[in-house]
Amino acid sequence: MALHGRSAIITGANQGLGLAIAHRFVESGANVLLVARGAEQLHQAEVELKRYARPGQIVVSQTGDVSRPDDCQTIVSRALATLPNMTILVNNAGVYGPIGRIEENDWEEWVQAIRINLFGTVLMCRAILPHLRERGYGKIINLSGGGATSPLPRFSSYAASKAAVVRFTETLAEEVRENQIDVNAIAPGPLNTRLLDQVLEAGPERTGRAFYERSIKQREEGGAPLDKGAALAAFLASDVSDGISGRLLSAVWDNWTELPARQKQLDKSDIYTLRRIVPEDRGQKWQCA
Repeated sequence: MALHGRSAIITGANQGLGLAIAHRFVESGANVLLVARGAEQLHQAEVELKRYARPGQIVVSQTGDVSRPDDCQTIVSRALATLPNMTILVNNAGVYGPIGRIEENDWEEWVQAIRINLFGTVLMCRAILPHLRERGYGKIINLSGGGATSPLPRFSSYAASKAAVVRFTETLAEEVRENQIDVNAIAPGPLNTRLLDQVLEAGPERTGRAFYERSIKQREEGGAPLDKGAALAAFLASDVSDGISGRLLSAVWDNWTELPARQKQLDKSDIYTLRRIVPEDRGQKWQCA
């Protein structure tokens, strides 16, 4: 019950990781507003999660497209009108976008992926921030992923948008630090969700042979557990993580449960952030031009 009495907006919450996060939040005592574009599947998710809610716990849903500013304002207004102690935003909604060589991608599909993955994250933050600043407290959790920290050929819009989400996370964290609002990003690991299905449907000609074969292996081995990402999201939404901000954390590889005990070290370092690697970082001494 680490989130008892807190309320959260969770986007992309009708399936996959978003639904797993919502499930974890409800089990942890939070009130939740589930957000997604698909109304029927969203309603099913609401009905399912209400089975796990305790007396007095609120589970509601709101259809919306996070790439549209008006929808984001409507989502936040619904949350503030419906849920008490509204302090948490989870920006999970995302798409792969077009798969294939950049010059062969449909341009509108490429741009739309940026709108959903990056602009959707920014727009939801813009909509909720006046409320969180007024409260003097809040938790914003952004979903990053593959391509944010290494190249992801043939998934250029996805990789570019997810890298941008991480830099936006770090930047926003500094903007709102004085307001006691923590902003972090999660890398959930390779998940066996609808995005994996898209890769397999696209085939090796569009995705690239090596990536396609890794995806087949991932499907066979099960991928990263959804509950790992959900557990990290719940940790970052709780008061246990207060003060931890501006970080990109791997749900699978980072020992994030120890971060509260290491917070002083973390505050003085660039651990779990994006940065440029210079020759000295690799033991090289190259002269400047």
